[in-house]
Amino acid sequence: MIETAIFNILACILGLILGSFYNVCIHRGITGESVVNPPRSKCPHCGHFLAWWENIPLLSYLILRGRCHSCKAGISMRYPVVEALSAIIALALAVKFGPGAKWAAYMAFSGLLIVLGFIDLATMFLPLYPMLIGAGAALVCAPLFLDIPLMDASFAAAAGAGCFWAVRAAYKMLRGIEGLGEGDIWLMLLIGPLVGLDQLPFVIIFSGLGLVATSIIFLRGGYEPIQNEEEAEAQTEGDDDERGALQTPIPYGPFLCAAAIAAVLIGDEVMRWYIGLL
Repeated sequence: MIETAIFNILACILGLILGSFYNVCIHRGITGESVVNPPRSKCPHCGHFLAWWENIPLLSYLILRGRCHSCKAGISMRYPVVEALSAIIALALAVKFGPGAKWAAYMAFSGLLIVLGFIDLATMFLPLYPMLIGAGAALVCAPLFLDIPLMDASFAAAAGAGCFWAVRAAYKMLRGIEGLGEGDIWLMLLIGPLVGLDQLPFVIIFSGLGLVATSIIFLRGGYEPIQNEEEAEAQTEGDDDERGALQTPIPYGPFLCAAAIAAVLIGDEVMRWYIGLL
């Protein structure tokens, strides 16, 4: 019991630390900067390089009261949200799997999904190369560490990507416009091997429900898609009456990433519950 509690605490702390790194990847993925150069984090407004005490996950945001120590510009809420989310997911994975290769593998892939989801949320764009590299790694890790046979992982990748490709092609044929981004197809190529065929329906249904719920909120005027880093940190004044609710795209990637992580954590329990109702 004591060893389990210690591991869970350490996993949570590691999640916080990794969350800080994920924020760097997200911000630099949005701006197009290198993830490794410069090696130190800096304020996106004034270029002030952060001291160690300004870079402590969650705590620094509270100490600085959400503002840069140098220029006093507001710090996006995305930073503490990502750090807290990373810690929660790391703890949940630790509780579910305990110490071992499966926990470590899902930690790595959940981090990639967090980064991809927040980049898509901010830019409506999913970077291709991380998804392709991640998909290849997922196919290797699935039979080695995740207890998902290679055939199952391969079929799940093909079925997920193929399903979304078919939906994209059908929507374009019927409506004459793109209704689903190409990046979502590549994202399913990554997610498929991580969840396997059994959990693939959960990912599709769960993400679809999230998208529908968000669309309803947006139609009621409560959702504003983020277009860039500046919009995420600025306060919106007034309403843009010329923007049609039905014409504003909503990124699907964040819902797929969230659904994939949920499938890993609770998908098997939900599917057993659902089958029990039939």
